[in-house]
Amino acid sequence: MSGRSDKEIAVIGVGMHPWGKWGRWFVEYGVKAISDALDDARLEWRDIQFVAGADTVRNGYPGYVAGATFAQAMGWTGIPISSSYAACASGAQAIQSARAQILAGFCDVALVVGADTTPKGFLAPTKGERQADPDWLRFRLLGATNPTYFGLYARRRMDEFGATEEDFARVKVKNSRAGALNPYARYQKEFTLEEVLASPVVADPLRLLEICATSDGGGALVVSSLDFARRHGVSDPIRITGVSTVTPEFPNTVIEMPNFATDSAAGVAGPGTTFRDSIAAAAYEQAGVGPDDLDLAEVYDLSSALELDWYENIGLCKQGEAERLLRDGDTTLGGRIPVNPSGGLGAFGEAVPAQAIAQVCELVWQLRGQAGPRQVEGAAVGLTVNQGLFGHGSSVIVQR
Repeated sequence: MSGRSDKEIAVIGVGMHPWGKWGRWFVEYGVKAISDALDDARLEWRDIQFVAGADTVRNGYPGYVAGATFAQAMGWTGIPISSSYAACASGAQAIQSARAQILAGFCDVALVVGADTTPKGFLAPTKGERQADPDWLRFRLLGATNPTYFGLYARRRMDEFGATEEDFARVKVKNSRAGALNPYARYQKEFTLEEVLASPVVADPLRLLEICATSDGGGALVVSSLDFARRHGVSDPIRITGVSTVTPEFPNTVIEMPNFATDSAAGVAGPGTTFRDSIAAAAYEQAGVGPDDLDLAEVYDLSSALELDWYENIGLCKQGEAERLLRDGDTTLGGRIPVNPSGGLGAFGEAVPAQAIAQVCELVWQLRGQAGPRQVEGAAVGLTVNQGLFGHGSSVIVQR
C-alpha cells in the first residue's frame, strides 16, 4: 500500500440520543441517533449501503442482533449488516466492521450505531446458572460487582504511586465542569471537591460521585470512503486513521475484570507491553502518530481513579506521573491535553454499546469546532480508548 490515506475513512455524520434514565425501548434511542447522523451527513436512509450494529445483552434477542434491529426499524432496504458484541468495546468493533467493508471496496458509505437501556443498580451477568463463566462466578462466589474492581484498581494506584482520595475527587470535579457544558450528558452539574469527598463510600476508597452510573443512550456515525465524502461536498473530511481492537497477550499478569486471578509468568515471561498499554499503541501505529501529536483524548473513566491509569496507558506521561499531570491542570479544558472534554462516563454513565461511538462523536464535534463552550482550541488529532470485558481493546484515532 502507498502511504496511509488508503487506510483511512471519513466521518461525515454524527448523532446522539441524550444519556439518562428514560425507561424506553433501546431502539428508540438508536433511531434518534441514526436520524441525527443522517441529517448531519445530508444523506437519506436509502443512501446507506451497510449497517454495523453494536449489540446489547440486556434487551432480549433484538439486542443481540443490533444491526438487523436497527435496519428493520429504519426500514428494510436489502443492504448487508453486521452485529458485534464486545461489551464496552462493542462500538469500536462495529466501527472496525464498517471500516473494513469500506476499505475492502464492498461499500462506499456505512452506518455505525449502538444504543442501550440499562436496569437500575450494578450491571450484572444475565440470568442462569453458568459455573464455567467467570463473570457469573465473580458475582456468585465473591460478590464482586464492577465497583469492587474499580476500588481495587484505585487502592493499587494509591499504594504504588501515592495517589490520594483528593486526586480521585479532582478528576470528578474536572469532568463535571465539562459535563455541565454538554447537552447530551446525563449529569449536567458541576461538583466541588468538598461535595465529591462528602459522598458515600461505595467501594473503598471510591465514593458514589467517583463511580459511573448505568444509563440509557445511543450514538451513531455515518462513515464513508474519502472519495465518497468528497463527491458529496466534504472537501476536507474528518478522518478515522486508526482503530485498535487488540486482545491481551499470554501471560496476562495484570488482573482484568471479570477474572479474579492472573496468568502465571513462572514458566513464560510476561509480554513487554501490558494489555492496556497495547490498546492505544496499536492505534498510534496505524495512524502514524503518537501521544505528543494528540490535542485531546476521550478515555474510559469507569471510575475517576481509572482515568489516571489511562493517562499513562495512552502515553501522556510516564508511569506514576498521572497525578502530577492532573494537579498541574494539563488535562482540564484549557490545559495542554484535555482529557474527557465531553465529561466522560462520570457525566454520561454507561450505555454500553454506545460508549465507544459516543467518544468518537465527541472527537468529531471537537475537530469540526462544534463543541461550543467545551471546545478544545485548535483540535486536530484526538484519541479514544476503551476496554471491554473479557479482553476487548478499543481505541480510535480521529484527525482533520
